[in-house]
Amino acid sequence: MRGKAKGRLLADFICSVVTKACWAVLIVMVLGRLGVNVTPLIAGLGVTGFILGFAFQESLGNLASGMMIALNEPFKVGDFVDAAGLSGTILEVNMMATVMKTADNKRIVLPNKSVWGGPIVNYNALGLRRVDLQVGIDYGEDVTRAVDVILEAIAHVPGVLQDPAPAVAVASLNDSAVQINVRPWAKSADYWPVAAATLTEVKSALEKAGIKIPFPQIEVHTAK
Repeated sequence: MRGKAKGRLLADFICSVVTKACWAVLIVMVLGRLGVNVTPLIAGLGVTGFILGFAFQESLGNLASGMMIALNEPFKVGDFVDAAGLSGTILEVNMMATVMKTADNKRIVLPNKSVWGGPIVNYNALGLRRVDLQVGIDYGEDVTRAVDVILEAIAHVPGVLQDPAPAVAVASLNDSAVQINVRPWAKSADYWPVAAATLTEVKSALEKAGIKIPFPQIEVHTAK
């Protein structure tokens, strides 16, 4: 499935370039049909192109970067990525820009040069994602029992995968709680629903088991 989608980015980019090139050729042909002498125009394209090359270095950089994106395909249409310091779902890659939609439904147009010139994080490419969560328990609670309760709770969350197996282990000893890492795996498309459902299920399971989830507190002692 991904193999078919993989070529779509390159195909869309080539279509965009070819369409604009065809329009340019068509305009020249129409001018010729109307009796306009296009020979000086064509002859002057070499010199003009040289001059415009300096004037539009940024645009040429975006065009070249767009070609690199299309050829290397670090993402495909529909992937959720981090690029140029922004996050969103890829809508298209054209000659000059990459268009993405943010999680709150904003349309962002990024110059191809900015996208290709920095790190690109693709959250969909590998198909699976690890959900990284943390929960704190009281210092007086049995950590081993708490881990068992959490693992049992995770097993009932829709979308959580058993392969790779979920991992639950002590992360740190904080001021007010023993912090536990909760790390189930899910398909990339199910990441957010699984994360929300896991937190809900774990909290409910700990409460039913009588395991306290503390809140930050400060003890103040006054001298008598």
